[in-house]
This record gives sequence, structure tokens and C-alpha cells, in this order.
Amino acid sequence: MVDSYIGKMLDSRYEILERIGTGGMAVVYKAKCHRLNRLVAVKILKSDLAQDEEFRRRFHAESKAVAMLSHPNIVSVYDVSQSADVEYIVMELIDGITLKQYMEKREKLDWRESLHFITQIMRGLSHAHSRGIVHRDIKPQNIMVLRDGSVKVADFGIACLENSAQTLTQEALGSVHYISPEQARGDRTDARSDIYSSGVVLYEMLTCRLPFEGDSAVSVAIQHLSSIPLAPREIDAGIPEPLELICMKAMAPDRDRRYDSAEAMIFDLDAFRKNPGVDLDINPKDLRPEEPDEPTRPLRTGAVVAAAAQHHAARELSRERETGREYGRGRDRKYNSDYDRDPPRKSEGELSPHKRTALIAGVVVVALVAVFFVARAVFGSMDAGDKYTVPNVLGLTVDEANALPEVNGIFTINVISRVYDDAPVDVILKQDPSENMTKKTNLVIDVTVSAGERTDTMPDGLIGKNIQVAKVEMKTLIADLKLDIQTVEESSDDVVADAIIRTEPEAGATLKKDDTVILYVSTGPEKIPVDVLPLTALPVDKAKELARSLGLEVEVKEVESNEAVGMVVAQDPAGNTKANKGDTIILSVSKGPAGTSSPSGNLVLQPATFSLPQDGRETVHMVVLLDGQSQFDGNVNCSAGTTTVDLYGTGTGTVQVYYDGTLFETRTVSFDA
Repeated sequence: MVDSYIGKMLDSRYEILERIGTGGMAVVYKAKCHRLNRLVAVKILKSDLAQDEEFRRRFHAESKAVAMLSHPNIVSVYDVSQSADVEYIVMELIDGITLKQYMEKREKLDWRESLHFITQIMRGLSHAHSRGIVHRDIKPQNIMVLRDGSVKVADFGIACLENSAQTLTQEALGSVHYISPEQARGDRTDARSDIYSSGVVLYEMLTCRLPFEGDSAVSVAIQHLSSIPLAPREIDAGIPEPLELICMKAMAPDRDRRYDSAEAMIFDLDAFRKNPGVDLDINPKDLRPEEPDEPTRPLRTGAVVAAAAQHHAARELSRERETGREYGRGRDRKYNSDYDRDPPRKSEGELSPHKRTALIAGVVVVALVAVFFVARAVFGSMDAGDKYTVPNVLGLTVDEANALPEVNGIFTINVISRVYDDAPVDVILKQDPSENMTKKTNLVIDVTVSAGERTDTMPDGLIGKNIQVAKVEMKTLIADLKLDIQTVEESSDDVVADAIIRTEPEAGATLKKDDTVILYVSTGPEKIPVDVLPLTALPVDKAKELARSLGLEVEVKEVESNEAVGMVVAQDPAGNTKANKGDTIILSVSKGPAGTSSPSGNLVLQPATFSLPQDGRETVHMVVLLDGQSQFDGNVNCSAGTTTVDLYGTGTGTVQVYYDGTLFETRTVSFDA
């Protein structure tokens, strides 16, 4: 079937060249922007969906979301357009493949490569979250890997503003293997949902498998709600323990026990990268699913169906434990006691889809009836007991907060994460709950504190590396610390041109935000200028000797010429020009006229001494010809009285000497040994 968009011009600007991908809502094309003369990617909403208001809204939401973002690890949006005929987004064209394709191609990723990728993913998400954008569909298919090893987060198709009241519809659920538990329940999502999905991506990169698998999307979603996956190190013991802890904390079922921000996760990733043996403040027992409160909390009506499915999963889990059969992969698992988890299991008599639907519907009815009574039981009991007002601890250090009279002995300050910030170390940046709220139980204030300014170390291995390659490898470091990179060119006999000679500061030095880094780049050996002598009309051996005395390399090229064999008939560079020591001079040497053979024997050197004019002239222009061929052509000082010229030839020859153009002497010279 012919694609009607191929060859079409959108808004008299974008020429559609070829289809490069198809997604759930849109088709992506490679196109040429004729206004800026560059290749771009154009995402066009599918025509059959363009009539659906929900899909149009989501498509516009993506353009609205991504247009707010500008980061090296996020695919850039250049233009957004909508007309009666077509709605489309213009984005940068990525020269790479998806992370999913990359993993399938590589089969097994080294943990160092996984760390490299997840750090960049989190940096992109940190930027999006700082603008209030939650992606909600993080998965390897939406991560692009470029040729230089950098990654970009793509496809904000179901993104939303964090402060919007939007919850997930069935269509906007994302990919079930990567969704967060709150997405599976239909709850409102925040940045921590992206952190969970990123944890799943990291899990898959480290282990080559998904944390949860099942026969249907429902079964996988239920596992996200109630299960803890097999620890990565139980699959591959070579995975460092701190990296496993980071992965499992990101995937904590209870979002309050995950990293509270992408920046907090980056902090631990950076700490691990600098020291793979780092002792992270993560307790595996804190990562298991939260036990439900007693009495059960009232359900939001929008989440009843999802909650019913969760309740059904709990009943099935209880029954499956009794049967002793596993749920999901169909093979035994060894579970790490530190995580205190029980694998979900599948009973022998698994419910048919019809029965499962009926069961869920029944639970929904019961849940709806119970909501009113449960709500009364919970909220009616809130009047009992002492109430305490939450104080403001923002801007204080943890020690200062603990010393407050309204905190000391009443509230516990719980540090849940540390993030890089300009504020001094340990200063509280965020608190939950906020001030003036009242609490009578769980008197804990969760705080995020400053880890101080972000620092890093000057990388090793830059010496001798091409400057452009080094800048690509340092791209993330440069962006994170906003480094001022300066280059200074220097000559070097040891380091090839365009390679780094040394750096300031040196490798291993601490780098801080806005620091200046100087890269000293080689221009090759030092350029020492020399004056090139005229070497034409000289025998090749003499010409080579003179050229090498200037520090020049010599290349000889034989050419057909009427000049005597072995005589230099041309040179490059020409005489009386400038060159640098180490440069190559090309000497064109006669091999005789075309169709003739070179005479046998070698040229013989015969020095000849000539008298100089003594008529008052200080210098004269002297030309010496041997059988009509120039042997010397230059100025000489007459005060010496005589000068000697090296003559090269065979047999006998006639020598003519000219001073300032006047024949001064003629003689016969013998070259016989």
C-alpha cells in the first residue's frame, strides 16, 4: 500500500521523504526542512485517530510537554503544527536505535554500560520533572541510543503536567511491564512513577529479563501491585551490590519508599560510579510492599476497579501459596531473605477470563458498598487522641531541626534523600508533611536535604586522546557541572596533532560547578621556518645533501627531460621560499629524454676553482655551465679572490663561467677517474 504522505509538502516547508516508524498514536517520517535545509523527524497523528478527541488531546499534550524541555538527554521538538488536514510534531532526527534494539543486539549489557545509560536517562527525567512534566511511559522502546553512546528520552505521548488532575485511562496506561503500581491502580502519578519505570529498565539492562512476566497484561499488572522481583544479583552475581540496591529502591512498590526525585537517584548513581564499593544508606527491608493499614483506607471511586483487581490478586496469592505452585515464569525462584518477599504463585485451577471478570465485578460491588462505612470508621476516629502541628523545618540543618522545641521529643526527622544543591550540606530543602498540618499518629517528617554542590573528578585517560573524542566522552560531565572548556594549542614532538598533551586540572582533581578546564592540544612538532635553497640544475646527490642540511625530508621523482641524467630539473617547494623543518621537498630528477636510456655509470664529482673579478665589484652574479647545463647559479663575494664549484659529469666536458651575464672563462674538464 502506497503511503499518501511520501513526497508530500507540509506547510510549504517539510517534505516527507520516508516512513521510519509507527507508534500507537502516530506515524513517524523522515523529512527535510526546506527553510533551514536540514533533516528532521515528523510525527503525524494517525488519520483514523485524528477524529477522536481523546487522542487529539493526548497528541497535543505531548507537544505541549516536550516543547517545554531542552536537554541533551531529551529528543528536541522544533515545531508543532495543526491544520484541518493533518496534525504533526517536528522533532530532531536521531541517528541511532532504541535501547530495546540495542539490548537485543548486544544480548548482554555490562553493568558499567547499564550505569552509563541509566544515569543519562535520569538526567533527562530530572530536567523534565523540574519543569513539572511526568513522562509516564518510560521503557527501552522510548529511549534512543546514539552512535556516540549518549541516550535521549523520546515519546512523551502520554506525558502530563504534574499538577494536573489527570489520571490514567486504559489507553494511557503505558506498557504493562514497566508501569508503576500507582499506574496499575489508576491513581494519580508523579515523578516517582517515572523513577519506578526507570528502575525496571535498569533491572532489564542488568539481568536481560523483565522483573515480572505473565500470561496476560492483567497478571503482570497484579505482580507490580503486590510482588517483589527476584534480586538482580540472584540472576547475575557479578552485578555490584550497591547498583542492585539502587535498582530495587527505584522499584519499591510503595512510592514513598522510592527515590523521591530523579536527582536523588542520580546522587546515588554518581556515588556508586565514583566508588563501586560505596555503602549506600538503603535498607533492603524497607523496599518490600507496605502492609495495608487497619482499618482499610477508603478507596477513591476512580480506583475501585484497580483496587478490586488488587484484592483479587491478594486472594489468589493466598490460595496459590497453599497449592505450592509458582505464578508467572513457571520455575522455582530463590529469594533473598533480606528483601523478605514471597513470590506470587499460580493455582492449578486458574480462573477463566469470564470467571475472573465476574469475580472482579462482584468485588467492585462489595467495595462500593463498603466505601461509605470504611470512610466513616476511618475519618470518624480522627477526632480521638492528641494532635500536633507540623513545624516548618525548611532551611534548617537536620541537627537544628531536631533541636526545635516543637520537634524534640515529638517528631522524628527522617532523611529520605540527598540531592545536589547550592545550599550548604545537610540543609533541609523539602519536607513532607508541610508546616501547619496536624498529625496525631506517625509523627515523622520526611525531609530531603542538600548534599552540597555537585562535584566530580577530572577523568583519567585523556592524555593522547583526540580532542573531539575527549569532548564527546566528557559531554555529560560538562553539562552537569556547566564546565568552561578551553583549548590551548602547543607544539609537541611526542604527541600527534589534535591529541591532548595535558590538562588543567590534572586527572583525579575535584571539579565543581562552573570550573574552568584547560585542554592543551598538540599541533605536532614545533614549526621552525627555513629558507629553501634553489636546487635545480644540481646533481641529485648534491641537492639531497643541501636539502637535508636544512632539516627537510627529501622525496625524489624521476621525470623525462632533455637535461643531463641525474640533474634536478624542478623542486617543490621552489627555491627562495619558506618551509618548516621536517617538511618534505620533492626533487624532480632527469632520467633523459623520452625513448632514451640512461647512460651507464655514475656521475663523477670534479671540484673546479675559478678566479673572481677584482675590478672593484664586491659581489657578482656567477653562472657556471657544463656542456650548456647549469652547475651553479648564484651571487658570490669577490673579496675571496677565488671560489670553488662542484661539477658533476662523465668523460670530458666544456665549462663556461659568466659573471653578471658576461662570459669570463671557458675550460675543458675531465671526469675520468
